[in-house]
Amino acid sequence: MAWNDPDWGKKNSGGPPDLDELWRRFNQKLNTMLGGKGGGSPVGGGNPMSGGKMAAGLGLVPLLAILVWLGSGFYIVNAGERGVVLRFGKFVETTQPGPRWHLPYPVESAEVVNMQQVRTVEIGYRANVKSKMLKESLMLTDDENIIDIQFAVQYILKSPEDFLFNNRHPDEAVHQAAETAIREIVGKSKMDFVLYEGRAEIATRAAKLMQDILDRYKTGISISKVTMQNAQPPEQVQASFDDAVKAGQDRERAKNEGQAYANDVIPRARGGASRLLQEADGYKQRVIANAQGDASRFKQILVEYSKAPKVTRDRMYLDTMQQMMSNSSKVLVDQKGGNNLLYLPLDKLIQSAGADSTFLADAPPLKKPEAVGPTAESTARSRDAFRSREREVRP
Repeated sequence: MAWNDPDWGKKNSGGPPDLDELWRRFNQKLNTMLGGKGGGSPVGGGNPMSGGKMAAGLGLVPLLAILVWLGSGFYIVNAGERGVVLRFGKFVETTQPGPRWHLPYPVESAEVVNMQQVRTVEIGYRANVKSKMLKESLMLTDDENIIDIQFAVQYILKSPEDFLFNNRHPDEAVHQAAETAIREIVGKSKMDFVLYEGRAEIATRAAKLMQDILDRYKTGISISKVTMQNAQPPEQVQASFDDAVKAGQDRERAKNEGQAYANDVIPRARGGASRLLQEADGYKQRVIANAQGDASRFKQILVEYSKAPKVTRDRMYLDTMQQMMSNSSKVLVDQKGGNNLLYLPLDKLIQSAGADSTFLADAPPLKKPEAVGPTAESTARSRDAFRSREREVRP
């Protein structure tokens, strides 16, 4: 080129070079290199060696161009990214993070894909749950009720090759798979289950079904999370639905009250029944034991009666009279050969005996014989009278 001429500074020391003159010289040297003809000497004369130096300078241009072309093949893959190398549009390899190189364009090209970026797709709304897309959000449940659902799907990439070559619109693919999955699950569920207790379960099942659909199409997408933003009846029937919900709550409250009453009454009834059964069983055991005891006592008395009939009979008579009189508070005794009846105030005697025993418990030990004496003496006298009467009357 003209600025490589060693005489350029001497010839043009008086001012800046003329651009037209430079362009003319460049064309002449280019024609010399291509056609072999010089086309005349440059204006103002020149060094005959300048043509060779110009040819050498122009020879470096292709070399620089080749170096620039080879340098264009360098690229950097950041952390969390993968590089996909294509050779004439065909997949060659996947490169890991770091500085990489491939054959420059148009032989090879490289696509850098972010594997850790979380992408979001919204179904039933856009940017805000108030901006509803009724065509996407309205769904029919198993019990033939319409509900309005908005949810968001977050996903990442797991295969850069599948993501680049098997998808034309990845977000649209995720959107359609999510809408298909959620409609299938809602269509098999009851309205109350979708609106209340089953929201988390529906989100989990939808994520699994979406992943199965995307894997079937080899999209290279991994569903990370499904978030239920809103689930409610349509606005047109919201008031009626609120009434139905209140009625259901009243029903549950009545059921809970009835269950609480049953939990209170039934255990008490069962306790009373168990108590009656135990009392009946105890009465049964007591009657059986008494009967067995009476039978055993009768057998023993029979043995003794066979040995001494008269003594045994007298003893039985006395025991019977004692038992009968112990249950009566007044006794009348008919004296033989007289018209007067002997009255024994047993109730008074028993009361006096009880009073005496109370007095004896509180009194000093020295006064104990005085309080007990009369009662014991009267009781012994009464027993002697009974025995003498029985001896006189008995034949």
